[in-house]
Amino acid sequence: MANDDFQIRDIDPSLYNEDLAPLPPGKRTWGWFEIFNVWSNDIQSLFGYTLAATLFISYGLSGWAVLGGIVLAGFIVMGLVQLTGKPSVKYGIPFPVMARSSMGIRGANFPAVVRGIVAIFWYGVQTYFASTAVALLLNAVLESPADAATFMGMTAIGWLSYCLVCAFQVLLFVRGMEWITRFLNWAGPLVYVVMIALMLIIWYQAGPSLLNELGSIFAGSGEYAAGPVAAFFAVVGTMVAYFAAVVINYGDFARFVKDDKQMTKGNFLGLPVSLAIFSLIALVITAGTVVVFGETLTNPTDIVARVDSLTLTIIAALTFFAATVGINLVANFIPPAYDIANLAPSRISARTGGFITAAIAFCIGALWVSFISQVGIAAFVDTLGAILAPLYGIIVADYYLVRKQQLNLQDLFSAKAGSTYYFDGGWNRKAMISFAVASVFSVASVWVPAVSQLHGYAWLLGALLGAVLHYLLMRNAAALHAARGVESQG
Repeated sequence: MANDDFQIRDIDPSLYNEDLAPLPPGKRTWGWFEIFNVWSNDIQSLFGYTLAATLFISYGLSGWAVLGGIVLAGFIVMGLVQLTGKPSVKYGIPFPVMARSSMGIRGANFPAVVRGIVAIFWYGVQTYFASTAVALLLNAVLESPADAATFMGMTAIGWLSYCLVCAFQVLLFVRGMEWITRFLNWAGPLVYVVMIALMLIIWYQAGPSLLNELGSIFAGSGEYAAGPVAAFFAVVGTMVAYFAAVVINYGDFARFVKDDKQMTKGNFLGLPVSLAIFSLIALVITAGTVVVFGETLTNPTDIVARVDSLTLTIIAALTFFAATVGINLVANFIPPAYDIANLAPSRISARTGGFITAAIAFCIGALWVSFISQVGIAAFVDTLGAILAPLYGIIVADYYLVRKQQLNLQDLFSAKAGSTYYFDGGWNRKAMISFAVASVFSVASVWVPAVSQLHGYAWLLGALLGAVLHYLLMRNAAALHAARGVESQG
């Protein structure tokens, strides 16, 4: 497609603004390194570390089995984002616009709102985790007492840190995508350096006993009630669900990539490869905490706080803060900002959407310690993933099976009756039915005891069910579109 093909000729203000407009190839600056850093920062966030470390000690599997499950999840996620990324590389469109193909030009507001709600929730939680790194730094420098009074689970230093992180993220967002990209590109590699340094320090302090503890973890306890096979797939499913929020709107990032080759290389290095290395580091450190401190610590800020090194504490706090803030902006701030703007493009810009996101997320993050975290990390991740899963399946099935990888770019921004994606008043009721049925099943698999054995991999089943239902309901429409040749552009 030539650059002129990306110009929308008949602009409908209710569907178009500069933030949602197709990005022509000449304006795309991302290569494999930027994509690699998106995933590296996501994996290296404090929440990601805690989840990875928890998986090694929660399911009673051998360490090799858990590591194998995590790497398999990395390959699965890579395959999933390849599917959602390719159309955005081809057409230069973000997720809210891509969703118009399957849900309708008005119905696309529904998945955009669902994705936005999930992202805002994640944004608040990750903001809290980033603030723990800042609190670690301030406590170390100010030598704050360990038994300081708390309010809603946080000390005065904790609340100050939380407010500082909230303000910093908004300021960085206002500076624009170029600044965020630069931030990611130095934060990702630097976190690896600090994690390796922390691992070596813990290993040195633990001595030969570390290998014994690693041996115990790799042997496994075999305590998972449903058996080792179910435990393995639960690990895989939980890790896939962790990335679910990024998987569905991956097009928001892929539209900045120069070509498919760069995207694929960045996905491979950033997902299965980076995930395997980081998980091994997390495993060694977690085992070392048992030997050195007499208890299993899964939050790296808690570990660094126990290591008697002010220099390491300062460096680690800054880098963990940077990694968590970086992915929070890209994965959980920018998407809902676009999603909210998509509701009323002529009145709400992405910047305004960002301010709305920040305000709501502030309350969510503030409640993390006192309430939200009590639900449990695995259940939290799986529930959010279960809500998003059917939408992913519907959008992918629509593009590859119904549309045969061909979209009418002009009609994605057209609200004229009879246009390709107008459907019934702008809503595709068949897609909505597919979502309703599939989401009930996927969410139930997390919370209903009768299907609790599906708990860890609800995302995969929900996505598959959504895709199958959408294709079955839309296959006649697909044949009709093919016969008319309405989607010849591409």
